Amino acid sequence: MPSLTSSRKNAVSTTDLALIATFAALIAVCTIIGDFSVTGIGVPFTLQMFGIFLAGAALGARRGFLAVLLYLAVGTAGVPIFADHRGGPSVWVGVTGGYLLAFPIAAFIVGLVASRVARTNPAAFTIVVSIAAAIVTVAVVGTLGTIGMALKLDVSLKAAWGYATPFFVADIIKGVFAAIVAAAVHRAFPQLVAKR
Repeated sequence: MPSLTSSRKNAVSTTDLALIATFAALIAVCTIIGDFSVTGIGVPFTLQMFGIFLAGAALGARRGFLAVLLYLAVGTAGVPIFADHRGGPSVWVGVTGGYLLAFPIAAFIVGLVASRVARTNPAAFTIVVSIAAAIVTVAVVGTLGTIGMALKLDVSLKAAWGYATPFFVADIIKGVFAAIVAAAVHRAFPQLVAKR
């Protein structure tokens, strides 16, 4: 039987809930601002990935993952906080459905890496987290987004990958900025590392 101490460690505290809710709201704001279409395929450009990467890098894997899940749950419930000011379950079967699936995974992986290097100097943290975000951009978000587009648009994976690649550079840059901001957050609030 687990001890009371270990149960408390694994429980989500009020502070955790507040952070998760705050970062879910931040992701929603990042999705709404700067929302415009850059291609003819219905996948808009937003600052969404900045918010997702920042959630993972600042909060760690578990809380970052939960923040993205909360954002997705609220949007799926119908609040128009997804790209193009849309909401509801139908978005999951749209052209961006693969991206939605990738978002919590992206936050979790970046958060896992950030947790490992959170106590290093800010420059090292920024470099390592930026690299992790770049890899996640292509390997996770790009791959799942491509599969979703291929299925929805009824095109080959190669054609869908071509649609996805214009977003890579912008999302990698967002990852760098998220790493810089997260490094500053950890300097200002070192207890975030301890809470992990």
